[in-house]
Amino acid sequence: MTPTVLFVCVHNAGRSQMAAGFLQHLAGDRVEVLSAGSQPKNEINPVAVDAMAEVGVDIASAQPKVLTDTAVQQADVVITMGCGDACPFYPGKRYEDWALDDPAGQGIEAVRPIRDEIRRRVEDLIAGLGV
Repeated sequence: MTPTVLFVCVHNAGRSQMAAGFLQHLAGDRVEVLSAGSQPKNEINPVAVDAMAEVGVDIASAQPKVLTDTAVQQADVVITMGCGDACPFYPGKRYEDWALDDPAGQGIEAVRPIRDEIRRRVEDLIAGLGV
């Protein structure tokens, strides 16, 4: 069975999109990847897009999506990034909260270390899923 991973942050414009991009890039079709936000923005953070492009991952076509109960229910793993109480909680789901700086309003120099930390955590997640 293919595991489903849902990345959630408030705006679904930076951290969760970078994490989804890395997971899709590194795991391919071995994992179903979802991302959403409790208050999604209209577009992806352009600095996050640029930072990901530097490492060969294209997230330019991604669109922020609103977090739904359905997305949480279909996920095997829910990874939250600073959405606090806005994220629905369902018993029996595996949850992880990744404390990461928000790239919103930051320059590329500040976003690169956030990107690199997200990649490290995604690599650990893939290893933990055994895919």
